[in-house]
Amino acid sequence: MATDQLSLTLSALADPTRRGILARLSRGEATVTELAEPYDMSLAAVSKHLKVLEGAGLISRGKEAQWRPCRIEPAPLKDVSAWLEDYRKLWEESMDRLDVYLAKLQRPDPDSTPN
Repeated sequence: MATDQLSLTLSALADPTRRGILARLSRGEATVTELAEPYDMSLAAVSKHLKVLEGAGLISRGKEAQWRPCRIEPAPLKDVSAWLEDYRKLWEESMDRLDVYLAKLQRPDPDSTPN
């Protein structure tokens, strides 16, 4: 099982249901019942997803009377973004080289004679 924070975060984000839950929480706090609405699964199944997200530090749960609203915790997402930044730079450099190559291909050949 993953032990470093980045691995925990990426593992939690690997599931589309958990990404959907995070997308919903990015708009504000929600209860388990509210988070379960768009999914065809039991509250227990949604709770399991929430435990994974909580274990990865991506959400926290408050206590308000009998409610335990969930809220997003963005710090682990910032760590993922920082890790991806190096790959974004690599991708951009690759695209820049492709742009240069394509521009070179589109230039007329100075050695060719016009017809």
